Amino acid sequence: MRPLVRFLNDALIGRIVDEARGLLEKLGVEVQDPALLQFLGDHGARLERGTSRAFLPGALIDRALASAPRAFRLYDVLGNPTHDFSGSNVHFTPGSSAIHVLDWPSQNVRRPRTADYAAFVKVVQGLPHIAAQSTAFVPADIPDGVVDAYRLYLSLLLGEKPVVTGAFTAEGFPLMHELQVLVRGSDAALREKPLAIFSACPTSPFKWSHDTARNVVDCARAGVPVEFIAMPMAGFLSPVTLIGTVVQHTAETFSGIVLHQCAAPGAPFLYGGSPGIFDIRYETTPMGAIETMMIDAAYNEIGKSFGFPTQAYPALSDAKRLDAQAGLETGMGAMLAALAGINSVSGPGMMDFENCVSLEKLVVDHEICGMALRLARGIEPREDFPALPLFEELLKEEHLLIAQHTRKHIKAEITFPGSIIDRASRARWTEEGGGTLGDRAHAEVERLIGRWTPSRLEDGRKRALTERMAAAGMDALPLLT
Repeated sequence: MRPLVRFLNDALIGRIVDEARGLLEKLGVEVQDPALLQFLGDHGARLERGTSRAFLPGALIDRALASAPRAFRLYDVLGNPTHDFSGSNVHFTPGSSAIHVLDWPSQNVRRPRTADYAAFVKVVQGLPHIAAQSTAFVPADIPDGVVDAYRLYLSLLLGEKPVVTGAFTAEGFPLMHELQVLVRGSDAALREKPLAIFSACPTSPFKWSHDTARNVVDCARAGVPVEFIAMPMAGFLSPVTLIGTVVQHTAETFSGIVLHQCAAPGAPFLYGGSPGIFDIRYETTPMGAIETMMIDAAYNEIGKSFGFPTQAYPALSDAKRLDAQAGLETGMGAMLAALAGINSVSGPGMMDFENCVSLEKLVVDHEICGMALRLARGIEPREDFPALPLFEELLKEEHLLIAQHTRKHIKAEITFPGSIIDRASRARWTEEGGGTLGDRAHAEVERLIGRWTPSRLEDGRKRALTERMAAAGMDALPLLT
């Protein structure tokens, strides 16, 4: 039986959806791209003269929700399926777009470099419970104009997993799309087997900037999946109540779906977000707060009520070190996400309010993800009935260590973590050096980097990626080590 948790009943979901629709019809949404504002007007939105607001009638919202796909798949650089975004399937992805890395030897944060990004891709490649890469942080040694494309380039060149990414500017998307086409071989092949998901973030309350609105439309028309990342903050930029924040999140996400589906009906997306609460004591937006996780689970239920695949950022921490807080917040979030059936769970490796990535934390979080995925599989009988023969064997042999039943089902039933998790006796732990969690995590990072093997993407396509990146202004590409 697959365990699931719910925070909203059907009646409450209906009320939230009705309220969100009413907000879009009466308050509207600001669209800062004049051409796209008029585009919405051409599709039935009411435009207010002299402003950038589009008021979305219920019929327009209904058409967009009806045309949206209820599932899609993601594929790696070799064309193999990796993600089934449907039902309650759960996939974990590292967090995205941090501006710092935690330097392990010094335990200080610093601006990342290209070599750090290359190490990140190599580590992710060796973590089976992490289904996708992300453009996790922004290398400081890359010019701003090409940094989005360069992160994607490194991900496609060095790794094989699909990528969760995004463009900070409207001008950045064409090159990033072209890099994906070079990997697939053609635009049609990329549409058939999507390789990346682009984040699209409205600004709370009820606003789409020129760049993000353009990204939504460009992705839809190119067949590149997007994840809508509305970010209301309870008590600051949204109502302090969790339900009020979910209402706002629903309206902001619906507005993105309308723009997206008007551009290309049937284009794939994830019903996602990164909302949070506002801690007025510190003027911060803690992602590790239990209320933030509850909002994630609740808006996931809104998306699921329409059959949409979902996304959230609950598997991360606000801690500044790889400490108990980092573990407890990430563990709680990952487990709740698995129980809620969120399809794409972002965050492993992230800390400090989404500002910092730690490779050591990432490998620890990988073990958390493995436990959460085991939890999601639930409990089911495996030749346990009738029980008598198995217990007769137990009484006869006085153990079941090598029983056929044990050998047949042990891998499916029991998750054996890697060296990160200490399950040794104290005597053995002492004999093996008595290392800390951090010691084991750092050793695992170095092991994964050391055993990395180059991507099996054919050499011609790798050369094409590098040539295109160089032509975009990176003729002196930074060293990867």
